[in-house]
Amino acid sequence: MNTDTKEFNHKLLMLTTLIISGCSIVYELLISAIGSYLVGDSIKQFSITIGLYMSAMGLGSYLSKYLKRNLFDFLVTVELMVGIVGGFSAVILFSANLYLSSYNIVMYYQVIFIGVLVGLEIPLLTRIMEEYKSNLSITLSSIFTFDYIGGLLGSILFPLLLLPQLGYFTTSFLVGSLNIVAAIIIISNYKKYLNFYKYFKVLSIISLIIMIIGSIFSEELSSTIEDKMYMDKVIFSKQTPYQRIVMTKFKNDVRLFLDGNIQFSSSDEYRYHEALVHIPMSAAKNTENVLILGGGDGLASREVLKYEDVKKITLVDLDKEMTDLCKSDKIISKLNENALSSEKLEVINEDAFRFLENNRQIYDVIIVDLPDPNNDALNKLYTNLFYRLCNRSLDEDGAMVVQSTSPYSAKDAFWCINKTIKLEGFNVNPYHIQVPSFGEWGFNLATKNNLNIDNLKLKVATKCLSDEILPSLFAFAKDELADLDKIKENTLSHPKLIDYYQKAVEEWI
Repeated sequence: MNTDTKEFNHKLLMLTTLIISGCSIVYELLISAIGSYLVGDSIKQFSITIGLYMSAMGLGSYLSKYLKRNLFDFLVTVELMVGIVGGFSAVILFSANLYLSSYNIVMYYQVIFIGVLVGLEIPLLTRIMEEYKSNLSITLSSIFTFDYIGGLLGSILFPLLLLPQLGYFTTSFLVGSLNIVAAIIIISNYKKYLNFYKYFKVLSIISLIIMIIGSIFSEELSSTIEDKMYMDKVIFSKQTPYQRIVMTKFKNDVRLFLDGNIQFSSSDEYRYHEALVHIPMSAAKNTENVLILGGGDGLASREVLKYEDVKKITLVDLDKEMTDLCKSDKIISKLNENALSSEKLEVINEDAFRFLENNRQIYDVIIVDLPDPNNDALNKLYTNLFYRLCNRSLDEDGAMVVQSTSPYSAKDAFWCINKTIKLEGFNVNPYHIQVPSFGEWGFNLATKNNLNIDNLKLKVATKCLSDEILPSLFAFAKDELADLDKIKENTLSHPKLIDYYQKAVEEWI
């Protein structure tokens, strides 16, 4: 083989190294993200996935020493297997969640299987490269350089492009296709070293066709699986850079889910939003300037706009696609009475924590309507530091409310939020209301001054609340109370709330 051919083949092997490494990182991130979506507790899912994956790669590297002959055949086999299993990884994991009680076992199997195969790749490439470069140090430096570059590309592309633009299913099929393309590059350029060239050629083409078909029909496949995940018919679904939005409908009942967690049901959402909004609006001395953190569906804004003295509503929600949807969608905009189009309302698409850090405005009422703290990103918005920032932005005679999950189903989580708010000097009055689609749901009303809840009076017309029942909202049954001495506050350095919440989720299941 002449020098030009050697160099040409060397560059091709470097290209396959780049592809292999990028695909490897994406599989790792994809499986972790799916686990977080289906099970929750993102820290646990990512930690277990990364740990198992790295261990499996080490096992694969160890096993490679037993492969002494037909290295090209083994390399192609590994690439095809990784491409096929990785390409179907999203389908396998979502199906396991639907039909099996042991989702975690299937996830562990996938992580270990793909990890072992990936662990075989670099040692095989290294030994093959030695045939073209006699200097081992140069061979290793070349392979690891492209390996690290590929890993960087995969880790950047997954959160910025692949997941938000393509979703779980298309991403897995696309990345599987890339692994198969890497196999085809090897098959096409090293056929003289392959004992099963014809077999590999046919198998790789068939596998690539299957991956392409999977990519083309991935949206239909995603819709089919999502229809089975939700009790009602899915009428809208979209993966944004931050979350998966799903809307379902049964007769006149429309429900919105974020990452699989219900946000509202049109049949009873008014009970939740009246309790969320009208209690703090009744507690505050003035209600001219209102800040809503979260609440991208516009339903809390709808209730706030019932107050004639409200001059300005600032709604801070991270996901622009969420607020745009709830402003333009006919069903949701009818439900929120076009609140997101009100001249009194300003939508700011920014992280709530960052917004408060930079904010210098003082608000009469702050309404914290964020999703439940089921991951580390949301947990930050339930810490004492977050409430400290809220305190700084709240008028001395103002009121703040925090949706605080269920005092019945997630009792420890509810009281953890209560104690954490108190830690920042607020006077806190917890209350709750029955919302059929959620169950018993709780809130924490916080003020800087002492508040006599018996003096609370509603200022606007409501469908559920009345002056007579307001005091009862602040009364809790024995099985909704927790031993506060055993409950820890939630801080950035000690995020206890995720543990309390995840324990409650596991008990619900």
